[in-house]
Amino acid sequence: MRAEPDEACRRTRILHVVHRFGVGGMENGVVNLINGLPPEFAEHIVVALTEVDAAFARRVRRTDTRFIALDRPPGQTAHIFPRLYRLVRELRPTIFHTRNVGTLETQLVAWWAGVPVRMHGEHGWDVADLIGTNRRLHRLRRLMRPFVHRQIALSAPTHRYLAQRVGVPADRISEICNGVDVNRFTPASDRAALRTRLALPGTSADTFLVGAVGRLAAVKNLPLLLRAFALARTRSDGFRHSARLVLVGDGPERRALAGLIEELALESCCHLAGARDDVPQWLQALDLLCLPSLAEGISNAILEAMASGVPVVATDVGGNAELIRNGTTGWLVPSQDIEALTARLLAGFADRSTLVRAGAAARQLAVTQFSLERMISTYHQVYLAQLRTAGIVSTAKSFRGSDHQHT
Repeated sequence: MRAEPDEACRRTRILHVVHRFGVGGMENGVVNLINGLPPEFAEHIVVALTEVDAAFARRVRRTDTRFIALDRPPGQTAHIFPRLYRLVRELRPTIFHTRNVGTLETQLVAWWAGVPVRMHGEHGWDVADLIGTNRRLHRLRRLMRPFVHRQIALSAPTHRYLAQRVGVPADRISEICNGVDVNRFTPASDRAALRTRLALPGTSADTFLVGAVGRLAAVKNLPLLLRAFALARTRSDGFRHSARLVLVGDGPERRALAGLIEELALESCCHLAGARDDVPQWLQALDLLCLPSLAEGISNAILEAMASGVPVVATDVGGNAELIRNGTTGWLVPSQDIEALTARLLAGFADRSTLVRAGAAARQLAVTQFSLERMISTYHQVYLAQLRTAGIVSTAKSFRGSDHQHT
């Protein structure tokens, strides 16, 4: 698909390919990117291999954005290749941008259809593929390597994996960290009033409120948090009387987590809040965010907590160490170490002033180093560089972060 003579005069058409377009950290990043890129630079089409959540899609404020669901049967990506090929030939995108390994095979379709710029982003990991441990998916990444012009790694460990194990040349990898909207996610002005509005069961202004925010998936390892919280209750009378735990989000592990809450007798102090549209308020209500994941890319939950002035305890996996300054803005604990996580919960409960100082430092770090404007500007520059490499010139003006509103 070669550029037509007038191609430099029209906007870049970006086709974003995802597994499912619904609530999730990666998907929210796509929303932010579409909303934030200069409208004169690009038009966007989101193709979901499975389904599009209409309510979630409304977070995209660009009214010219199209959403297409291919309704792929489970595990049968090749079955939709003919339809996707016809779609790509009809839409004639300039950039074909897939996200995560579940969409990577479709790069073959983009190559066959002659899309001039083909990009792929590795945003996170699944419990069945912790840091590239799944051999079948590792072989797939190596097989698809020649068909992708630019690989996007969200963290340094992912960058190393792509370079050292997948064999992607260093000059074909860009590391782009997630960004957070520091205007939407801000510290609470009145936490006591906020907790009252949220009507959290058994919660007052003095409650020590611990939370986890995000998709309830196995890779997040939330049973470890539940067990550590239960263990902390046995070791401190004050913690047992004053600490509460809230899990904000939904996902395939919800039923199992509800069963574990009952098994550990935590019904009176643990609340499953479900998927929420008011996540900033729930973050503001917390004293401490916990992320005991088995693997991570760059966690949106951590970034959003930081911007909200909430310190984070997270396992030392993936890109978590790139976000958290251990002992200053939060704390890192070894993966699967229930004793270390329990000790950190008890330490936070015993010393609230340290949590307040860590939260303030986290907010400052989010504002100065992890803003959404920085992320969008970096993507914009990578897109422009790839277009130039393909011999396509964009006439769009430079990115102006302050001119755009983000979700």
